[in-house]
Amino acid sequence: MSEEATATSNPLLEASSLPYNLPDFAAIRDEHYLPAIEQGIREAREAYASIANDTSEPTFENVVAVLDQPSRTLNRAATVFYNIASADGTEPLLEIESKVSELLTELDNELHLNPQIFERLNAVYETREEAGLDAEQVRLTEKFHQRFTLAGAALSEEQREELAKLNLEISKAQTEFSQQVTRDMNAAALHLTSEEELAGLSEDSKAAAARAAKEAGREGWLLTFILPTNQPALSSLTNRDVRKRLYEASVERGDRTWQMAAEIAALRARKAAMLGFEDFASLAVADRTARTAAAVDELFAKTSAPAMANANREAEKIAARAKQDGIDTLEPWDWAFYSDKVKAEEFSVDTAALRPYFALDRVVEDGVFYAAERLYGITFKRREDLVGYHPEVKVWEVFDASGEGLGLFLGDYFTRETKRGGAWMNNIVDQSLAEGTKPVVVNNLNISAPADGDVALVSLDEVSTLFHEFGHALHGLFSNVAYETLSGLSVERDIVEYPSQVNEMWMFHPEILPNYAKHVETGEVVPQELIDAVTASQQWGEGFGTVEYLRAAALDWAWHRLPASLEAEPIEDPVVFEQASLEDAGLMHPLVESRYRTSYLNHTFSGGYAAGYYSYLWAEVFDADTVAWYEENGGLTRENGDKFRAYVLSIGATRPIPEAFKDMTGREAQYEPLLKRRGLI
Repeated sequence: MSEEATATSNPLLEASSLPYNLPDFAAIRDEHYLPAIEQGIREAREAYASIANDTSEPTFENVVAVLDQPSRTLNRAATVFYNIASADGTEPLLEIESKVSELLTELDNELHLNPQIFERLNAVYETREEAGLDAEQVRLTEKFHQRFTLAGAALSEEQREELAKLNLEISKAQTEFSQQVTRDMNAAALHLTSEEELAGLSEDSKAAAARAAKEAGREGWLLTFILPTNQPALSSLTNRDVRKRLYEASVERGDRTWQMAAEIAALRARKAAMLGFEDFASLAVADRTARTAAAVDELFAKTSAPAMANANREAEKIAARAKQDGIDTLEPWDWAFYSDKVKAEEFSVDTAALRPYFALDRVVEDGVFYAAERLYGITFKRREDLVGYHPEVKVWEVFDASGEGLGLFLGDYFTRETKRGGAWMNNIVDQSLAEGTKPVVVNNLNISAPADGDVALVSLDEVSTLFHEFGHALHGLFSNVAYETLSGLSVERDIVEYPSQVNEMWMFHPEILPNYAKHVETGEVVPQELIDAVTASQQWGEGFGTVEYLRAAALDWAWHRLPASLEAEPIEDPVVFEQASLEDAGLMHPLVESRYRTSYLNHTFSGGYAAGYYSYLWAEVFDADTVAWYEENGGLTRENGDKFRAYVLSIGATRPIPEAFKDMTGREAQYEPLLKRRGLI
């Protein structure tokens, strides 16, 4: 499509006329993205030029407000594009992604390395207190000033040019890494040709594997992969050799990505040197709530040794149970299988027996939505007249307690080859009082689709993930701020998981669980003894879970604690570096692999969580203490929900979340609730 594409032929060039500006996915084609993004880039350049060339006095309106929304076209087109590229990334889209990433990085360089724009922004920043700005305008000004400073706006002209080139190189490398990880994950899927090899899997899991094989054009069954190391089937497969093959296929994923990761880390070390930081980690945390690398080091120090001790205690019990089956030497691929046996025998927890009680649709509508209705008074209406970007996407309209429409929620729950691994939430339309837009948000998971005509069932872990991701969705839906840059999940990266982790607390609540945990065939509510057993066993597995997470977080941290240097070169042997880093962190457990190894640590090397994977544990400090606050104040009540919404969920980045937490609870966040939850004290 040419640059002259009109709004008639390209639906991304104008705001959608659908409810809540939902993109007209039925009309959008692959060929629409690049022209719309290029048009948006032209508009943004014009907006930036208007700032740089303005000779009048710098003000909030002619500088900061323009930076907040330089091009509606670009915002709309790029937001939709990246949503689709991650959720339904066909090869043509992935080819476009590389070009789009390059164009947007170039634009970002032009903005943040423009001395005229920074000079005018700095003038507004220096007079912000006496200029009569409201609190949100002051906060927005400070955020932009910090962003420009950390991006290198104060560097010399020669340094800015070098940094611009480096940013482009980093962006390209990150995109290539992310795309290769998805290819490696799909390629690693384990192909089985004998039904005997599937022994132990549930009937719906077998059906899903058969469907996956059929879709891939293969006979038999295909165990598709999720992004983390430990694959769900490892806890069920009775054939030890199949477990070994599945586990080894998972941990050995990736060949090229090892060196790609090392190259990205080296490029980031060079960037840190250019900006005057001792390492990239110090640069990364400068605009997060941790503020310093030392604060993150303290978090690791408080948790690593207790977590290892806890994992060792679990290993002793698991090894003893495996020995009953004649296994003298426990291996990593045995852990999940025998951990579940210990759980079943010591706590009477049979996760397979629970699965028929967790039908996906019922968990979503009668569990996840119902908890939100009870806490916040909101309601949901299925909008079958609105379509998503894929036939499997469902759309709901969300209404506030007053009956006013809040926004739209989209659910995209099933795995497919074109979807990247993991689970996540994205905004499709950002909330902004200034722009008059309400939020449209989407949750993505990678649940195995059922066979045709069957009901989709989910595991206990997937129930937790559904509640978790909807916590992110609530953070976006409840956003109530003036400026888009500060809306929704635009909070500091290391606190963004806080609301989502809090929302997990409702999955077992005695007033929520019976509403959704009903047998798929009989409608019987899950027996209380099963739930009591699960609740009693909640700390079982925390040693493993904490260590596998900490290993990945420590790897991310180690790659970004490499000394900053303008001549930084890639680590020669990334595998050796990985092992040495884990040994230095005191996390070399022979039976517990990292949740993500370097070769598929997508959180880190695709850019989003660079030197930030520690954030899940950092946010859990606030999460665990908020759960304690709920319990101290009556639990599941509208009063508590409305207070959490007012203090945390609705404020976006208009003020620091730790300050908001203190105002809500009357105290600073403490480590103790977290340590107790994970069985570390």
